[in-house]
Amino acid sequence: MSAESPLVAICPGSYDPVTNGHLDVITRAAKVFDKVVVGVVNNPVRKQKTLFTAEERRQFIEDATAELANVEVGVMSNLLVDFARENQATAVVKGLRAISDFEYEFEMNQLNRKLAPDIESMYIFASSSYSFLSSTGVKEIATFGGDVGDLVPEPVAKVLAERLAR
Repeated sequence: MSAESPLVAICPGSYDPVTNGHLDVITRAAKVFDKVVVGVVNNPVRKQKTLFTAEERRQFIEDATAELANVEVGVMSNLLVDFARENQATAVVKGLRAISDFEYEFEMNQLNRKLAPDIESMYIFASSSYSFLSSTGVKEIATFGGDVGDLVPEPVAKVLAERLAR
């Protein structure tokens, strides 16, 4: 870690909702970088509509990472590379679960590299206990009344049960 300029990374995502897998990646990144800024994508392009507002998603992550002094959470409404520059970040950190993640992230890395060759993309492989975990899967389980208590932070599980229970 540099005394001159802090090493800052961005952990971007829709986080709709944040899962324990997301938190695992954020926590592990926080051990490597001086500062980690979690970028909550305001209006994700890949997702039709989010269940939670950007502000709700930001608050869930802030609450879940409150003990990590070097983690901040912000809402992104611009290009990832622009958000990274605004936060003086030199790296983007994402989690990888499966080959399908790799294919998408490889493409995004190439596009981001073209826009900002000075910002590195780094990947943290999902812990085995979270390699199957996705926000979409969590929402589906919650929709049908399944218990998601060990997949997401407790406040998220509570709100999911309230909003999605059939």
